[in-house]
Amino acid sequence: MIDLPHRLRALRRQQALSLEQLAQRTGLTKSYLSKLERGLSEPSISTVLRLAEAYGLGVSQLVGADDAAQEEVVSVVRVADREALQRRGLGSEYHYESLAGRRKVKAMEPFVVHPPREFPDAAAVFPHPGEEFLLVLKGAIEVHVGERQFRLETGDSVYFDSELPHRMRTVSRAMAEVLVVAAH
Repeated sequence: MIDLPHRLRALRRQQALSLEQLAQRTGLTKSYLSKLERGLSEPSISTVLRLAEAYGLGVSQLVGADDAAQEEVVSVVRVADREALQRRGLGSEYHYESLAGRRKVKAMEPFVVHPPREFPDAAAVFPHPGEEFLLVLKGAIEVHVGERQFRLETGDSVYFDSELPHRMRTVSRAMAEVLVVAAH
């Protein structure tokens, strides 16, 4: 696992951006960006997507996949080699793993997500450009998309415009596992 706060600050400085400029690029507040850089808050997947787009990077590049890696035409990611990232907040935690591997230029970002049992906070509903597809691999989840709410069981899926506010949580006894594919 990488030191994401340090990486975010370093990227902003490398690109000579102020917090204000980055806030304008991402649609996030300066205070939230500052908290991310100081490790006081951790980003949701949608926030990571926004930051990656603002820096002109893929998600795997942003979260610290091997920068020296050569572009791969075919990228195989073994379960033991997945890049793990966690988002914590208010006693809840999203655990997600990137499945994109060494592909630097991609039209979509696939993740395996283990959503928390409770919605962490309002920051978990940040919309972002693109579309998302969710497929429940194990357990059951509650998904909020815009003003609508859905309960999805193992094998169920949902596809939506990710510019709508969205979030999910585990509602089954066992922790849910969800395949999330975000396209930008």
